Amino acid sequence: MIRGIYTGANGMNLQQVRMDVIANNLANVDKTGFKRDTTVFKTFPELLLHRFNDDGIGKTPMGSFDTAPLVGKLGLGGEVNEVYTRFEQGAVKKTDSPFDMMIQDKPGLDKPAFFSVMTNRGERLSRSGSFILDRMGYLVNPQGFPLMGEKGPIQINQGNFLVKENGDVYVNGRIGTKPEDGVNFDQNRFEEPVLIDRIKIRTVENPRHLDKEGDSFYADTPESGEPRPFRVEDTPQILQGYLEASNVSVVTEMVEMIEVNRAYEANSKALQTHDQLLGRLINEVAR
Repeated sequence: MIRGIYTGANGMNLQQVRMDVIANNLANVDKTGFKRDTTVFKTFPELLLHRFNDDGIGKTPMGSFDTAPLVGKLGLGGEVNEVYTRFEQGAVKKTDSPFDMMIQDKPGLDKPAFFSVMTNRGERLSRSGSFILDRMGYLVNPQGFPLMGEKGPIQINQGNFLVKENGDVYVNGRIGTKPEDGVNFDQNRFEEPVLIDRIKIRTVENPRHLDKEGDSFYADTPESGEPRPFRVEDTPQILQGYLEASNVSVVTEMVEMIEVNRAYEANSKALQTHDQLLGRLINEVAR
């Protein structure tokens, strides 16, 4: 009966972890570029139970195995293996703002792409492409951290800039009308675009081992590998004037929340039943 209590309590703890993950997904359903998490469980390894002496000291002779009699095995059901981030592409939202950008992953490529942002803890990866212009003319995220290019932080000085699909950033651009257009051309208002940098887009070898950090960042780990550039043929597209919505489905999360509630109640009932049976054993059978 004691084993049943342990198993029921462990099951309740597992469902609590899963509920916390679902609640976090729902809380960030409207956050740009947010990626939903999924709780992954695995079977809890069985524990061997040994009988000890009355003084509580086990029998383990010098240089030998544990000779205490084996009582049996104890299984606690399952345990949390990891909280896995799903990097499926979110919905495309058109904003028409030149400061909004999104990464369009290449179909069939299992490695998501990320913007590189310089934070106060070093460079971090991010899927959020919502940027603004600071007083120094740098493209920064809402927290004030600059978007990185291949040459460093991207400085455009003014709002008249263009980002091509390959990530090239041009400034000044086309202000008037080209001469070949033949109408309304003002030589004093037309400037040829100037390439200043290319947005730094990176990926990692094992994205599932990235650590979520802060508001919308991912930190690389030894298991994920260091950020690296894409091959030319695998380079994703950068869409200016668009944002990537989160990949959280409210309906899916609500269904999973109902499942968690049912599983939590089942484990709670099992624990209460074992507790009642144990009470009867002590108060009635022993008497």
